[in-house]
Amino acid sequence: MTGGALLVVGDVVTDVVARHRGPLAPGTDTASVIRTLPGGAGANVACWAAHRGCPDVRLLGRVGAESAAWHERELIACGVRPRLVIDPHLVTGTVICLVDTDAAAERTFLTDSGASLRLTPDDWSDALLDGVGRLHLSGYLLFSQTGRALVRTAAASAHARGAQVSLDPASAGFLAELGADRFLALVEGVDVLLPSRDEAGLLTGLSDPAEAAAELSRHFPLVVAKHGPDGALVARGGAVLARVPAVAATPTDTTGAGDAFTGAFLAALLTGADAETAAAEGCRAGAEAVERVGGRPPTSVETTATTTRSAHVH
Repeated sequence: MTGGALLVVGDVVTDVVARHRGPLAPGTDTASVIRTLPGGAGANVACWAAHRGCPDVRLLGRVGAESAAWHERELIACGVRPRLVIDPHLVTGTVICLVDTDAAAERTFLTDSGASLRLTPDDWSDALLDGVGRLHLSGYLLFSQTGRALVRTAAASAHARGAQVSLDPASAGFLAELGADRFLALVEGVDVLLPSRDEAGLLTGLSDPAEAAAELSRHFPLVVAKHGPDGALVARGGAVLARVPAVAATPTDTTGAGDAFTGAFLAALLTGADAETAAAEGCRAGAEAVERVGGRPPTSVETTATTTRSAHVH
């Protein structure tokens, strides 16, 4: 579907990114550069969609009272219209991102989901879909009972209004616990699936990435499999239709690269791009993301500051 707003429903968390060099040293200190940043797969997708030109991006998420104002400010600074439900009992989810700078900036997550997975159908309103052309669901919602109920409610409401629904499986580790058959049953009816290479393999039991993408496209109208430095595959109707090359980048932190791809991909679809062109936009955003620390694009404040510094240098 072309035009309309993008509504993202998903997780908003606080990322603690620790960049270290080489293996961790058990029982003692490992020197690191540590930053606390706003994150969450759903929130990151929304921010990258706005950054890549989607003029109306909305986000439904759940946070704790202790950081609600900060997260709201950060989302607004990225051009997102947030609707954050404040959980009365739990704090905002926290993810510790361990990034090994000696291993292509590959990251390992320690995840405390906190309030982020406690979204429920009671937090949903059909009015959220007013003017919306696409609904995107974070796969993290599927890893809680209330989140699964919300996925069903939101997807049904979107389809009733003629909006397309996309979903990113989000986590190979959590997906393995949930099980492939259960996942596929829960997301039946989704229009666009955006798995990583590992997630596609888990869902199909196939080791060849192209075969896995093709197999998934027998279950979903469109599958776009994200393969990081190997680009992306676009599949429909049981066949891979396009192999989209990656964009060269020097990785600093791979946190959120898949979210950047998804956000840019959805923004491009909403402006009328075909799936292959949109996937190329996703690859460009992913390359931009891995050269930054954290999972978000630069805000308007950062961009202005960078432009000002450059002007002073010249």
